[in-house]
Amino acid sequence: MLWAITTEDNADTDAIRQENLEIHRDYLKSQKGILVLAGAAQSDDGTEAIGSVFIVNVNSRTEAEAFSNGDPFTQAGVFKSVTIVRMRKGQWNPEAAEGA
Repeated sequence: MLWAITTEDNADTDAIRQENLEIHRDYLKSQKGILVLAGAAQSDDGTEAIGSVFIVNVNSRTEAEAFSNGDPFTQAGVFKSVTIVRMRKGQWNPEAAEGA
């Protein structure tokens, strides 16, 4: 089943985000068996990261929480809040994301 995980960054965590970026990316690569989509949420003008969005395919909320808790950004205190909701795949059109 799919789970959408959205996060909001704490204020003034850009330096922490940058310090942990490579290990965060390595973590995401290590989770490619369950990670459907991931990316930074950005300000409207695209100049700053304000959170993250992840879609994971796992069997339970507990597994989705474990994914989130294992993220180096979570462990480093980047996120002010984390929201996890189960979702159903209604539409699937990955080609629409090409060039994004």
